[in-house]
Amino acid sequence: MTENEIATKIIGVAIVIHKTLGPELLEKAYQECLAYKLEQSGLCIEKEKPMPLVFEDVKLECGYRIDILVENKVVIPIKYQIALV
Repeated sequence: MTENEIATKIIGVAIVIHKTLGPELLEKAYQECLAYKLEQSGLCIEKEKPMPLVFEDVKLECGYRIDILVENKVVIPIKYQIALV
């Protein structure tokens, strides 16, 4: 499956989740729902995957984590901001 095909599935699932849950939940809620639905659709996912920082050919474990990695090809950062007016 290509990155574009994976992205198309991800976007479709994300839209369904947003329409179902609506705005203003914590990022973790959206992450868990998205991971669940992506797995249900047959995609291989990893949540909170550690990602080292490489600096001058040295791997540094700095606590970076990928929110969701899909099919070992597509990174999904979970970001949700509420604009207060």
